[in-house]
Amino acid sequence: MKLPDDHYAGFTTTDDALVLAVASSPAEMGLLDEWLAAQRRDNSDVNVEVLKLPVDGEPSPGVLAELVEELEADEDRTVVPVRVFWVPAGLPTRSKVVALVSGRDTYRPPEVLQRRILKRDRTRARVIAGEPAKVSELRQQWHDHTVAESPGQFAHFVIRRAMLAIERVEYRLLGPEYKSPRLVKPEILTSTRFRAGLEQIPGATVEEAGKILDELATGWSRVSVDLIPNLSRLITRRGFDPHFDYDQSEIARLRQDLENHPAVLLFSHRSYLDGAVVPAAMQENRLPPVHMFAGLNLSFGFMGPLLRRSGVIFIRRNVAGDPLYKYILKEYVGYVVEKRFNLSWSIEGTRSRTGKMLPPKLGLLAYVADAYLAGRSDDILLQPVSISFDQLHEVSEYADYARGGEKTPEGLSWLYNYIKAQGDRSYGKIYVRFPEAVSMRHYLGEPGGPIAHDKSGRRLAMHKMAFEVAWRILQVTPINATALVSALLLSTRGVALTLDQLHHTLQDGLDYLMRRDIPLTNSALRLRTPGGVLSAVDALSNGHPVTKVDSGREPVWHIAAENEHKAAFYRNTLIHAFLETSIVELALAYAARADGDPVQAFWSQAARLRDLLKFDFYFANSAAFREHVAEEMSWRADWDSQVAAGGERIDTLLREKRPLMAGAMLRPFFEAYEILASALRDLPAHVEEKELTKRAMGLGRQYVAQNRVRSNESVSALLFTTARQVAADQQLLEPGDDLQARRTAFCEELCEILADVDKVDRYAGDQFAAREAERRRAKSR
Repeated sequence: MKLPDDHYAGFTTTDDALVLAVASSPAEMGLLDEWLAAQRRDNSDVNVEVLKLPVDGEPSPGVLAELVEELEADEDRTVVPVRVFWVPAGLPTRSKVVALVSGRDTYRPPEVLQRRILKRDRTRARVIAGEPAKVSELRQQWHDHTVAESPGQFAHFVIRRAMLAIERVEYRLLGPEYKSPRLVKPEILTSTRFRAGLEQIPGATVEEAGKILDELATGWSRVSVDLIPNLSRLITRRGFDPHFDYDQSEIARLRQDLENHPAVLLFSHRSYLDGAVVPAAMQENRLPPVHMFAGLNLSFGFMGPLLRRSGVIFIRRNVAGDPLYKYILKEYVGYVVEKRFNLSWSIEGTRSRTGKMLPPKLGLLAYVADAYLAGRSDDILLQPVSISFDQLHEVSEYADYARGGEKTPEGLSWLYNYIKAQGDRSYGKIYVRFPEAVSMRHYLGEPGGPIAHDKSGRRLAMHKMAFEVAWRILQVTPINATALVSALLLSTRGVALTLDQLHHTLQDGLDYLMRRDIPLTNSALRLRTPGGVLSAVDALSNGHPVTKVDSGREPVWHIAAENEHKAAFYRNTLIHAFLETSIVELALAYAARADGDPVQAFWSQAARLRDLLKFDFYFANSAAFREHVAEEMSWRADWDSQVAAGGERIDTLLREKRPLMAGAMLRPFFEAYEILASALRDLPAHVEEKELTKRAMGLGRQYVAQNRVRSNESVSALLFTTARQVAADQQLLEPGDDLQARRTAFCEELCEILADVDKVDRYAGDQFAAREAERRRAKSR
């Protein structure tokens, strides 16, 4: 790494100069002496004084007293911070790990090696100077932004500013990926803004605040910038293709955006691996690192110090009754964005264990909004990040949750087993997408504007912002072969298909996705050929989650009952792409049997289905949704007149539609709603959530045994969570004289919807049979 000489130019001033020199060894002092001699020659008519500061830690009382005296001597004196910069050189990974955990800086070679290094290559070390500032300017900043009390505190302030000025030069030399906040605790604790807010909290002290900041404070050491993303890649490479799949145009736009504004990277969350993917993706694209939030439950063993020096901010989960902690966290977030560092967390708040995106959480986002509205940045970008996988080993864990299992506590043994599981087999590729960022200014208006004082308006705007982030994630997440094959084989309810049957049945779905311009992975595009289909099912065979039977005339593939929950996770990752077309099919089936105006029945049922499914899926607003439904029907030019004719004409329209997806996509959700609603009929108005889930699980197992539901995947503690939200939204958990009648009516409505699903499935089966007949005729010719 050769650095240009102009980065190491000295300073030019007509005033006396005070050089604050940071040096830790005789070799570094020798370099500083040479540099100072050159500066004195170039500035022969000014007086240049030097004060040596320690590399790390607080200056001694003597040094601090000397600095106070120097600062009091002349307000016009220019303060120039300087330090020896060592050009990075390679170190063994083991040494980097030890350095990272211990907090040591391997970017500065040990003293015993420094002279030897300089003899071999003098360019390995240069003196760099931070931006100079007059004492009077620094004193004014001190008065404006800190609790100004004593000359000693001013001296500490000058030292902090000197260190930050040198750091800025080093960031320019090393690259944006090495930028990290420094001196966070003293900067925050001495801030007048911070102290004013602290005084409003009864009993709060600066000492308590400092302890909480110690718990929160993090940063990327230079070693961790090099090491942690590489360790992350070692983990992902155990089971995945070593190359992440990117859209390079998105990377270019993101790089430009991050040069202009701080950003919050909000990622989709289906795996613990997401926390490893984000820093690795930023590093290998030479983008600034992100500071990622994580629960304190992940700060165990050596992982705590390791992750703290790798940009991870550990936060407490339950802080409702702790106003001091909430205040410190809000101020910490505000400081980070004000200094134009980037934050990251999951927009969903936790991993999705069903495969589909969860509703967005506003908790931390509220703190960022507060910082923006307080004027700490002229805009903050909410950057959606889509992370998706061909396969995940965690689907087995998620299947256990669906069957009512409990979460395994994190710990060192858990971590070892998790990393070990990555090497069990090949899990395919990891796909990372960065759609266009959402501007906080666009949704919240100008900093300090009306919405800053309108609590309800601000919350509504934040909901819209978060929804837009999640929506953009969904729109760019590419659909892969795993999801398409899983969706198809789940729809056969355990019946195995041949390669030819798989191939020709998948084509209608692919046609639809390409017609809609839905992003597809290469593995999905290869499903156009029998060879591509064979690769996909082979990758999923041996119960992952497909079972291959190859002991007969030709191999066939199916999903066994015990693997349905695993397959459902993959299927659920693509439902958003088929959601509106599936609703269209069920609305048509309803209109064909409804009394009155069929067109009105069609539109009212589409709206009703959207309302019932709103806790499981993302929808556009009502007006946009209606436009999307009309667009879905545009495949038939005269569809509105066909629907208006009612009855058989609507059934004919439904038979002609391709693909027919409602059964494959939505049946499990409506079955889960119906199971839970049926369980409610036997329970009192007030029922605990755990008890309701337990009753629904038991009733669901009965229904599976009686073949009253089509698959095991509908009997899921995960699906019952949203089913309970649906029941609450329908006011089925509120007491009332007609409660039993309302619960019965809702059960009947769900049964009718499932009857419509059955009709769509019959028509889909007829289409499959017709294709099979045509295929056999073609073979016999």
